[in-house]
Amino acid sequence: MSDKLTRIAIVSNDKCKPKKCRQECKKSCPVVRTGKLCIEVAPESKIAFISERLCIGCGICVKKCPFGAINIINLPTNLESQVTHRYSANSFKLHRLPMPRPGQVLGLVGTNGIGKSTALKILSGKLKPNLGRYEDPPDWEEILKYFRGSELQNYFTKVLEDDLKAVVKPQYVDQLPKAVKGPDRTVGGLLKARNQMDNIQEIMDVLGRLISTVAAEKADSLAELNLVRDRDINLLSGGELQRFAIGVVCVQQADVYMFDEPSSYLDVKQRLSAARTIRKLLRPDDYVIVVEHDLSVIDYLSDFICVLYGKPAVYGVVTLPASVREGINIFLDGNIPTENLRFREEALTFRIAEVGDEYLADKAMSYSYPSMEKTLGDFHLSIDAGKFTDSEIIVMMGENGTGKTTFCRMLAGAEKPDGRNSVPPMNISMKPQKITPKFTGTVRQLFFKKIKASFLNPQFQTDVYKPLKLDDFIDQEVQNLSGGELQRVAIVLALGMPADIYLIDEPSAYLDSEQRIIAARVIKRFIMHAKKTAFVVEHDFIMATYLADRVIVFDGQPSVDARANTPESLLTGCNKFLKNLDVTFRRDPNSFRPRINKYNSQLDQEQKLSGKFFFLENES
Repeated sequence: MSDKLTRIAIVSNDKCKPKKCRQECKKSCPVVRTGKLCIEVAPESKIAFISERLCIGCGICVKKCPFGAINIINLPTNLESQVTHRYSANSFKLHRLPMPRPGQVLGLVGTNGIGKSTALKILSGKLKPNLGRYEDPPDWEEILKYFRGSELQNYFTKVLEDDLKAVVKPQYVDQLPKAVKGPDRTVGGLLKARNQMDNIQEIMDVLGRLISTVAAEKADSLAELNLVRDRDINLLSGGELQRFAIGVVCVQQADVYMFDEPSSYLDVKQRLSAARTIRKLLRPDDYVIVVEHDLSVIDYLSDFICVLYGKPAVYGVVTLPASVREGINIFLDGNIPTENLRFREEALTFRIAEVGDEYLADKAMSYSYPSMEKTLGDFHLSIDAGKFTDSEIIVMMGENGTGKTTFCRMLAGAEKPDGRNSVPPMNISMKPQKITPKFTGTVRQLFFKKIKASFLNPQFQTDVYKPLKLDDFIDQEVQNLSGGELQRVAIVLALGMPADIYLIDEPSAYLDSEQRIIAARVIKRFIMHAKKTAFVVEHDFIMATYLADRVIVFDGQPSVDARANTPESLLTGCNKFLKNLDVTFRRDPNSFRPRINKYNSQLDQEQKLSGKFFFLENES
């Protein structure tokens, strides 16, 4: 690899405010002082401009900027000849592109803001790659010449000849109701309008698999499905919207199917159902591309993987295609052996230790809750009595609609159980499932108002605040934060409240794969250091097993009649939960992450026969 470096200067649109500062970047730049226009801030310009050609990479402007709006990065020159797209001067830069293959599922793995959505836009034909020349974009002839000799040349030739029709399942499904136009806004009407399979039964099958409740899944009759089919799109929950969005893509006739985060809002069973449905789209000449942060789902779904690395919102690089196991292990390892390149300082591993009964006996503080029942409309929840101790994390496992959030609310005292039994009063801090930002002000102001003592505590800063990297947006308005940023703020807020018990509902939602593992580590370290108890609801199976000391399995019929079992060990609990799902997991010998066995594969059948649906260590 050449040791020559090429410079990339990024100025953040959100943070750069030339009219609110003294233009310290320009005044402190040594190149500007020699009379060259390295940094320009014209009176009419909204943000500063930095010349990458003149910049010497001293980084003084980065330190002097009061808003933290500047990033100067040195890149190896071999990447300079591989720029696929750049939006404008001093903005995000994408190097290389994923290479889809016909008849196979390509999985994209990487952090948020690294270029996955940009890559999808280019591959779907919605964005023409400019090869970094944003002022003088190349024509298609030049673009095809650039990709000559690679699989992308054939791909773009088909895109150019209008031979490829691409359909995309968008990332943010909660915005679908606003985007849908037309008089008929029912689920069935919208699917029928997009159906190109000439088979209404096929739509109903997709609907049945993806949207229906368990009652509809168990019945073959269309009468059961009509309940969902006639529902207005505005009345669908997050999970139903996700399944509807997947259904809409599945019933269209296309050459390229793209799914941007198909598992968010879905429980483990629904994630596997969606994955199987997506794999059924594979035909010899069609392409399927999936962006996913749940590593067990992308592992199950994909035939090969491209990893994206770089610096979020600054630049992204796409690796060459690798096998599924190798690709995910490269991402977790933070090291690409073929390029002799390390893109993360430390590897992410999943060593899980089993907790036995002696663990409970050693603990100083022990709590218990009685058996309880709760009826909410048509839904009934039975809770078996249970015990828990301090320094322990209990993960709640179950499908959506089995009462996990209701149980959390009962522990918190927000819901009262039926009858006389009640939860003993305890100090509780809760991170809710849905985060709606109402606070007007910056993140820093929010922390000073809600958790000032914790926020100023050096131990809390080291254990919680710094690993979650909130410094990147600490002075931004809470109302302007993205979903992933809001989730990290909510985790810090919940852990910053003094409490005996922390109830954390779906901490992985909106977080990318790397942030999920870091968030799991943060929660685990905080609970151990603070000697508190955490109850966590989590659908990302890798994160759930990494966090759990013990588990509570929720079973029964979702939205109708469910039961919360007493807390049990991770091994027996996961075995029970996976047996209900008819799914088996093995362990990767390198990273120790749980991997889903392909349905009815030899290993899957062997494990089911022996009753070992889940392994704590790599025993297979």
